[in-house]
Amino acid sequence: MTWNVWWRFGDWEPRQNAIQQVLKEVDADIVCLQEVWSSEDGEDQVRNLATSLGMHYARTPEKWWKGHSFGNAILSKYPITETECEQLPPLDGPGTRWAIAAVVDHSNTQIPIICTHLDYRFDQSARRQKQVEKIFELTKKHHSPEGHPVIVAGDFNATPNSDEIRMMTGEAPTPIEGLAMTDAWPQRNDSPGWTWDKQNPYLENATWPQRRLDYIFVSWPRPAPLGNVEEAFLAGVDPVDGITASDHWAVVADLITPT
Repeated sequence: MTWNVWWRFGDWEPRQNAIQQVLKEVDADIVCLQEVWSSEDGEDQVRNLATSLGMHYARTPEKWWKGHSFGNAILSKYPITETECEQLPPLDGPGTRWAIAAVVDHSNTQIPIICTHLDYRFDQSARRQKQVEKIFELTKKHHSPEGHPVIVAGDFNATPNSDEIRMMTGEAPTPIEGLAMTDAWPQRNDSPGWTWDKQNPYLENATWPQRRLDYIFVSWPRPAPLGNVEEAFLAGVDPVDGITASDHWAVVADLITPT
């Protein structure tokens, strides 16, 4: 599951319970979160969620802004055996973006996971393409054509026909020859799968809704059917006690893993 949980924006306090309830209902084995927060006073959204769900977790470095951090995290039902964080370009200026890689041990199968969040502005495709290049470099470290594929998930702030997403899937030249990504959503759906959707009450005045911005990718080549997509669906769409959990819908994919 991947989900942008919208930091401390909007009615953020009641949203915390809604986020937790959606995660409990979906009950995903591995969750990639974007726009998570912690506070200099010690409160940590990721730790709170992991504790309530009984999951292991890893997060990007805490860089403080007005007393709070802004980053990505991976939650896992299985032990996390290693982690690595990479800052995405550009390396200077505000709004630093990261990719976090973790390896989880699922019944002695090592599953590599990368969670990321790319720049958001409509005019920043060139920056996102540079960020995709960095993500491919990180993926290559963990990818083996004979092993479990790398799962790359996050908020890419780009639509499927953009240059940066086409670089991911090989519809445009990939940053690393011989390495590409399967986009989980269209493997099992004919619908557009909008995750930035005008049906979301927080997007009533959004300038450009009806876009699929959030993705789960699986690295290729891989030993079929390992990593093939059995199902993909959206979550977090229905309010919890009248509260919509985030301004993004979540994406969930069931992948074939070793039995």
